[in-house]
Amino acid sequence: MVEYGKDVRETAAAPEIDTSVPHSARIWNYWLGGKDNYEVDRTAGDQYAATFPGIFDIARVSRYFLHRTVRHLAGEAGIRQFLDVGTGLPTEDNTHEIAQRVAPDARIVYVDNDPLVLVHAQALLTSTPQGRTDYIDADLHDPARILRLASRTLDLSRPVALILSDVMGHVPDDRRAQDVVRQLVGELPPGSYLMLSHGATTSQEVMEAQDDYNDSGAAPYRLRTQEQISRFFDGLDLVEPGVVPMPQWRPDLGELSPHPEGAGIGGLARVRG
Repeated sequence: MVEYGKDVRETAAAPEIDTSVPHSARIWNYWLGGKDNYEVDRTAGDQYAATFPGIFDIARVSRYFLHRTVRHLAGEAGIRQFLDVGTGLPTEDNTHEIAQRVAPDARIVYVDNDPLVLVHAQALLTSTPQGRTDYIDADLHDPARILRLASRTLDLSRPVALILSDVMGHVPDDRRAQDVVRQLVGELPPGSYLMLSHGATTSQEVMEAQDDYNDSGAAPYRLRTQEQISRFFDGLDLVEPGVVPMPQWRPDLGELSPHPEGAGIGGLARVRG
């Protein structure tokens, strides 16, 4: 881990960060109340909110879904290895913090290829003494590289929870998106899990706001229908209540109520043995 951390620091020493156009990770960070964003990102985020004011609540809904699924995986499901692809900028309660709060010996690998995320990699490279947390610079479109680098930290012969939180919309082609998920899941052993959440076509306001966002210069994000999102889980055993609007997946008391309109879709499923 020391050697890998050294590699991250060397790579992050002179990152190329373009602050002239909005960036999806930084906009998401802004919606979540973070500080790792620029004026161009806040402007794009506010323009989205002008069409769909509920986007700030939607961002929190997605974060709460991550909390609940990771707690279930580390607790009831007994998972001790997590592969979080497209993690974005660190905020409060990242995957490793949630998992290691339940299981201090959990191992987590974060995957992203954004320069700003790389700058903050040291914040992610923290862990309990019993566990381990690493970050790898890799592209979602290259599952083979992701799995190869992740195997330095994770034992891919033992169950792994693959986390794809609101990232597959950045792969607009349905066939390619399905292939990416199949390749990642296909290399995981029985007893592993797929957690996937995705922006959905559940609100006309959300679709209009997303169209405007996609024209802003930021990396486009494609919303999908619930049926299209459900296909990512083909061949896997869904955990109840299945693929549903995120607020409906085992909600905790005290979370956003009433549930905001336009929430994305998410689910959790087990790789068959």
